[in-house]
Amino acid sequence: MTAITSTGLGSGLDIESLVSNLVSSEGQPVSARLNKKEAKLQATVSALGSFKGALSTFQSNVQGLKNLSAFQARTATSSNSDLFAVSADNSAVSGSFSIKVDQLAQSAKMHSGNFTADTAIVGAGTLAISLGASSFNITTDGTTTLAGVRDAINKAIDNPGIKATIIKVDSGSQLILTSDKVGAANTISIGATDTDALDGNDLTRLATANLTSIQTATDAVIYVDGQKATRDSNSFSDVISGVTLTLKKADPLTTGSVNIALDKDSVKSKVNDFIKSYNSLADTMSNLSSYNATTKQASLLFGDATLRGVRSQLRQVLSNPVQGASVASTLAEIGIKTNKSGGLELDSTKLDKVIASNFESVSQLFASSDGLAARFDNVLTSYLSSNGALPSRVDGLNKQISDISDQRVKLGARLSALDARYRKQFTAMDALVGQLQATGSYLTQQLDNLPGFTDKSGN
Repeated sequence: MTAITSTGLGSGLDIESLVSNLVSSEGQPVSARLNKKEAKLQATVSALGSFKGALSTFQSNVQGLKNLSAFQARTATSSNSDLFAVSADNSAVSGSFSIKVDQLAQSAKMHSGNFTADTAIVGAGTLAISLGASSFNITTDGTTTLAGVRDAINKAIDNPGIKATIIKVDSGSQLILTSDKVGAANTISIGATDTDALDGNDLTRLATANLTSIQTATDAVIYVDGQKATRDSNSFSDVISGVTLTLKKADPLTTGSVNIALDKDSVKSKVNDFIKSYNSLADTMSNLSSYNATTKQASLLFGDATLRGVRSQLRQVLSNPVQGASVASTLAEIGIKTNKSGGLELDSTKLDKVIASNFESVSQLFASSDGLAARFDNVLTSYLSSNGALPSRVDGLNKQISDISDQRVKLGARLSALDARYRKQFTAMDALVGQLQATGSYLTQQLDNLPGFTDKSGN
């Protein structure tokens, strides 16, 4: 806008103030209406964002309840954790077993005789190295050193699991061979063929017959309720169904015990977590849609159709029975009821009785293919997916906010044009008034100069 900072030269009017006030009075109501509308839209978007966040949190929680095994956990206790650790999956049957660890599974370890140094030449020929039933070959020549044999073993792509290193002791340098596999079948053996008997070096110094055992490859041996079980591993997962024993130390003189039980506390914890999660969502929905009769103030989503729809569908899931569920087909049957505020509350005594009489019933209610968790998840997905009701609703509101920005641009252009038109009109008026005043002054002067002219006062 062109700034006019002085009064009109002809009329004496403050054109700047007149134009500014006229344009402001024209634009202010529209601008105020747009601001009010935008503020309400922004607040609604924020409220829907809070609602969406609460739904997403609840959905994440119920998705964790869709797995049957989550409700069917077992507790597994070792009486002597120094001897063995124990774990159990949901197929394990409750019971106790005595355990004695007679022998641990261990790997083979051997060392060669003494060489003068790791740079000592070992001799030309072939080393056929075996670990159990698997083997590989190393070829040496007249320049191959003890360190060269070590490196060739470690770099061999068909090495089944033998690690080689060199130690330097008082008596000389020794090649150490260690298996990374435990079990009696995983012994280390080396067959050596020396192809140059005249070079003064004897490759057969690395043959099995000339190696010394440091540690013998052995199987693990335990006794379960007095019955012997042997495995080529320190992890026993197929002796007691659903139970894994991890051996730590052998002590044939000590007998420990394993106790397997249904993890009832885990089930109760998951039920309570579900109630807490649902109540948090219910509180959020209540706060976003409340109405205060005293102050006559309504929350941003009071009467909102989307929120009402979500609340209605969630309540249907809560009340409808789960088909095919054993013993308990509704939440009420395991002690969960809706209170006056719309939240859930638990009768712990009733839940304990259900778990004690039929441990599987709670898992079927929540985690079966048509259980509560799957139903809740399906309902929430219909609202939260990218093309669901909530994202679509938010997109529509954001489009309206964008439209308001466009309306402001158009309003600014209209007011600029109005400002220019007013200025043009007032400038023309000012010029006309100036001309009229000049003409009047001229005529007055001419009349004053006429002979015998007197003014109305009689002078």
